[in-house]
Amino acid sequence: MTRRRVVILGASGSIGRSALDVARQMPGRMGIVGLSAHSNAAALEAASREFPEARTVLSSSPGGLERLVELACHPEADLVLVAIVGTGGLLPALAAIEAGKDLAVASKEILVMAGGLVMESARRRGVRVLPVDSEHSAIFQCLAGQPPDAVSRLVLTCSGGPFRNTPAERLAEVAPAEALRHPTWSMGRKISLDSATLFNKALEMIEARWLFDMPMSRIDVVVHPQSIVHSLVEFRDGSMLAQLGVSDMRLPIQYAVTHPGRVEGLAPRLDLAACGRLNFEAPRRKDFPALDLAVEAGTREGVLPAMLNAANEVAAEAFLQGRIRFPAIWKTVARVLEVAPGVENPGLEEILAADAEARRLAAEWLA
Repeated sequence: MTRRRVVILGASGSIGRSALDVARQMPGRMGIVGLSAHSNAAALEAASREFPEARTVLSSSPGGLERLVELACHPEADLVLVAIVGTGGLLPALAAIEAGKDLAVASKEILVMAGGLVMESARRRGVRVLPVDSEHSAIFQCLAGQPPDAVSRLVLTCSGGPFRNTPAERLAEVAPAEALRHPTWSMGRKISLDSATLFNKALEMIEARWLFDMPMSRIDVVVHPQSIVHSLVEFRDGSMLAQLGVSDMRLPIQYAVTHPGRVEGLAPRLDLAACGRLNFEAPRRKDFPALDLAVEAGTREGVLPAMLNAANEVAAEAFLQGRIRFPAIWKTVARVLEVAPGVENPGLEEILAADAEARRLAAEWLA
């Protein structure tokens, strides 16, 4: 197995820190040649001292985006891990693909906004797009090269978030601090809130549609509170394969780096006897409409997924600031989708324009 030379975009976030842990564990398999952070200069400096061969970029500095795109095209890099929260990773990701780099995707927004563009560019350039989300990594491992027509369904698992058992009538009263208490994972504010609204899973459904060339009608979600089964694949013959493991992001990151091989890793071993019972239940789609909004946007395609993502970001921030109530997040996204234009095979400029328009509409309504 060869040593992969990796650029980490978003090295100071939770995914980036986990990736650095993986690099420390297997220096013979993973070298760090580039690191970026948005504004955490101290974390970036500390990482650069530990990995002195890495070029560094602070993307909040003047010319930050241009330097980020440059870093994504690092001539020595084999693999670019995009772990930037939000839409800031899209242009660097596309640039990395055009430069012939394999892409490891931890930022859902890249494929949600521009899945068609990204996957077509990857096919044209002959590079791989490797999933880092635990759910998509699980599906990737279960598929093991099986063609799409062998698959009946992709089933993404979902913890259910902090409000899994909260009565619908109380959702209008929940506070931001409650929404940020994820029952399984330790994540940033935006992803934690998306897990509470189920928009995190909604975005993952659209991401899976592009990663695995699967229509939205064959992508499903099941609530699994223990977060041990990371996702499942149902095949045409009725058999199902699942990937199980502890809740540790270092495992899917490591697999993206070492694929198709496996090496000793940092993640602790799963003790099935200690796990005891594993529970599964249907999501409360009526009370948490993010999943149905994703099906609508992902089925109609065009610029709708980009507008869904943008409207959710604006509404989520408004809720965290205490300006709106929790259910208004879903209502805002639904209103934006109602007026979203039908655009077939949009280009990058059309996608970015739709993103900006959705943000404008959402902010206008929330004001």
